[in-house]
Amino acid sequence: MSRSEPALEPQLARLRAHLREERYSRWVTWNYVTAVRRFLRALERRGQPLESVSAADVERYLDGLKRQRDRLTLPAPWRRQHQAAIHMLLRLVHGKWPPEIAPTTADEIAMHEVICDYDAWMADLRGLSPSTRERGRAEARFLLRWLSDHGKTVATLSIVDLDAYVAWRGTSIRRTSKALMVSTLRGVLRYLHGSGRMPVDLAGAIEGPAIYALESIPSTIRREDIERALKAARCDRSPLGRRDYAILMLLSTYGLRGGEVRGLRLSDIDWRHERLRIRHAKTGAYSELPLLRGPADALLDYLKYGRPATTVREVFLRVLAPYRPICSAAALSGVVARRFAAVGVSLTDKRGAHVLRHSRAVSLLRGGVPVKVIGDVLGHRSARSTAVYLKLASEDLRAVALDLPAEVSP
Repeated sequence: MSRSEPALEPQLARLRAHLREERYSRWVTWNYVTAVRRFLRALERRGQPLESVSAADVERYLDGLKRQRDRLTLPAPWRRQHQAAIHMLLRLVHGKWPPEIAPTTADEIAMHEVICDYDAWMADLRGLSPSTRERGRAEARFLLRWLSDHGKTVATLSIVDLDAYVAWRGTSIRRTSKALMVSTLRGVLRYLHGSGRMPVDLAGAIEGPAIYALESIPSTIRREDIERALKAARCDRSPLGRRDYAILMLLSTYGLRGGEVRGLRLSDIDWRHERLRIRHAKTGAYSELPLLRGPADALLDYLKYGRPATTVREVFLRVLAPYRPICSAAALSGVVARRFAAVGVSLTDKRGAHVLRHSRAVSLLRGGVPVKVIGDVLGHRSARSTAVYLKLASEDLRAVALDLPAEVSP
């Protein structure tokens, strides 16, 4: 042990304890501690306290790292491992990493104040969801930066300026995305006017592309392809396979949204009464569904043999440490895409969990289930939300088509 090692030991012990608590493997623990020890020694040689380290300091250190055996630049996987270990230590020290960069210039401070006030308005007065608020904050940031870059202010914003801004924003996005952007921008403009920052309400002056009700056709997967993916996942007896099979069973059986699967908790499974309690992500309402044999067996198998032992109450967790809930839609969509790709099924349009929701709606329609019942299963508040799936029952629509009169030529 070098003379400096005792000075480093408190931080290394802190890191080891965290890795042990999060149940990382011994191999990962050894690698992370080794990487952090090397980083701490570099700080000690420069005389820089750990508490003063910035994100730029970490990047400079990583850029200068060399393999010890041949002094070549670290391969990308090794660099990522060193970066992950250092970031973990800095999160333990600061509570959050990377740190938020505080605005420094007058324009940045003013922009930050407007966006924070707008976020509070969306949350407190309108009760909007976190995802909607995030989209609103992003649009407000886009608008304020565009105004600053063009030497304009909110107080002097004109219709001509708005037209130029919308044209700039809509250059590389689809028609439906542009319509959503315009709708979000209207909310930003209403707030700016209502808060006294903009003298004239210009929200009604901007127009987006026309989006017609029920104009799009939802994506679906053939039932035989779903069965192939389920069969392949069921044959995978690893913890990952057991988890993915349970997820696919819930999505394909009940047509749940991805957020409803991610938010499912152990207390939502009523084994005694064979019920499943679902909190619908969009409406916030709860409904109870019968716990059918197939999903029940898949869940029980995962909980007994695949789910890591942890105090976390969400049902579906990561399969590697740290054992935390699957928190992103992209992660769940990755499960679906990976399992279908494994059986040679290419998802050409929508690739996430929602495509299984569409497919379940089609199977219920073709089974003669009333639209109202389908809406209840899917957690829809209105029959209009369910009506979009009627377009998918193409065989049924053909059955009620009228024959052309003989004198009408095709």
